[in-house]
Amino acid sequence: MDPITVQTTVKAPLEKVWEYWTSPKHITGWAFASDDWEATDPINDLAVGGNFQTTMRAKDGSGGFDFSGTYTDVQPLELLEYDLDDGRHVRIEFDEVPEGVDIIQTFDPETNNLPEFQKQGWQSILNNFKRYFEQG
Repeated sequence: MDPITVQTTVKAPLEKVWEYWTSPKHITGWAFASDDWEATDPINDLAVGGNFQTTMRAKDGSGGFDFSGTYTDVQPLELLEYDLDDGRHVRIEFDEVPEGVDIIQTFDPETNNLPEFQKQGWQSILNNFKRYFEQG
């Protein structure tokens, strides 16, 4: 399957967007697709070969999973690339634009869900990041 791309623009300085994206204290505020889910216990070793993990779970306890992997490229304020524990690759670009920062995320889809469903889920998380950032 072809990679899927989602994106958003956040009205803020690049340094602050990077901090909110990579800091465990902020990850808990946005790394979920809907308000009935939450992100807990984030770990983020932001270095090539470093591991990350965030537990994403339904607030009612009906489901959850660990979102985890290993960084393959870290270019501060520009680019993150990582391999998820299931082998899929993810690339996230942070581009300064006149409106703020474009975040462009490209990921290999998994085979259990339709690509459009996956795109909607990842886009919802990006939208949540924008909302969390702009309210914070």
